[in-house]
Amino acid sequence: MAVHPLDVTPKWSNFLMQLDAVGRALDDLAAADPFTYSDPESIIEIQRQLAQYQCIASKAVAAFHDGKEWAPDGARTSVAWIDTRCHVPKSEARCQLRRGRALAHMPIVAKAWQNGDIGGAHVDILAKSCTPRTEAAFTRDEGLLVEKAKQLKFDEFSMVAAYWNQSADPDGASESDMERLARRAVTLNSSIDGMWFGQMKFDPISGAIVSDELERLEQELFEADWAAARERLGREPKIHELERTPAQRRADALVEMATRSKTAPADGHRPRPLFTFVVGYETFRGRISQLAQGQVLSPDSLLGWLDGADFERAVFRPGKRVEVSITSRLFTGATRRAIELRDLQCTHDYCDVPADDCQIDHIIPYTRGGPTDQGNGRAHCGFHNRRRNGDPPPESPPRK
Repeated sequence: MAVHPLDVTPKWSNFLMQLDAVGRALDDLAAADPFTYSDPESIIEIQRQLAQYQCIASKAVAAFHDGKEWAPDGARTSVAWIDTRCHVPKSEARCQLRRGRALAHMPIVAKAWQNGDIGGAHVDILAKSCTPRTEAAFTRDEGLLVEKAKQLKFDEFSMVAAYWNQSADPDGASESDMERLARRAVTLNSSIDGMWFGQMKFDPISGAIVSDELERLEQELFEADWAAARERLGREPKIHELERTPAQRRADALVEMATRSKTAPADGHRPRPLFTFVVGYETFRGRISQLAQGQVLSPDSLLGWLDGADFERAVFRPGKRVEVSITSRLFTGATRRAIELRDLQCTHDYCDVPADDCQIDHIIPYTRGGPTDQGNGRAHCGFHNRRRNGDPPPESPPRK
């Protein structure tokens, strides 16, 4: 039931009038042609104001919970009341409540969210970092973490927060990784009509091993489907014209994994994980303790894999490090590997293709005398490398 301003105190009356004014402005905006506010500056401002409104909602829900104004209606919890009266999923209401209550212990985070400088996902990560074991360190570094949240892409900030957690609470980070390892599980069951269904849950390292091989085989099937469609159609096909959907190719790739495992010789060579120890890089750029996919891990989580792994050492020194002639045209060998380890992904601002899927590009073009060394190399995916050079798209099929 709507509350009339005359039925509430002047304080709440003024607030309801403000909400009403905001609502009318939103109605006008919703009625306008979206192309009138689809420019880059408007998108940035919309996202900023959306974050502000989410912050207001979370703080209001937390205060509503503490005030227990939901109890007279017979609701057992504030979440149940919001679910019934606002038609908001309980999971979302709980998320709002959790975020709103967390802000009480993170004043700098609260101010940044209130200003729209960060979003709810940032608050979730920072709230997980603020624990009884890290309280003193978080109070000391809260401003620094918020500045990183403002400056970095979200995935990059997530890595920074994970490294901070390792530094502030190394035992807790190791315990968390061990707890994730204990949650690994696979289920596969047959339905009444003979179909199979299941679910997989892996720790980061095991998941990376399975995912990498599944993706590799799926790419093989994708290229085969592309070639078959091109031959059938007599032209370059569209994605929807391929014989299999992505989900079907993943299913077939999983069957292929099992088939190859069954036919492999018992004394065959088992693939071994590769661990790279980076020496010297931490001194001037920061610690690296993560998978190639970007998942940050504690060093203790690697212990169970050491007996069956290969190792390489990458030594970083101030200045330039050269393993091939600086007059060579292409980045190869250890020079390329060093750049992959340093950049981790495509260095274009709007891209996150993993570095091992990228080309290594000269910052100062080779044709202008740019040397082929670590200092003049950077990871660029094929798209952004071609975009920089103005080259046409390739004839070969794209990656899925």
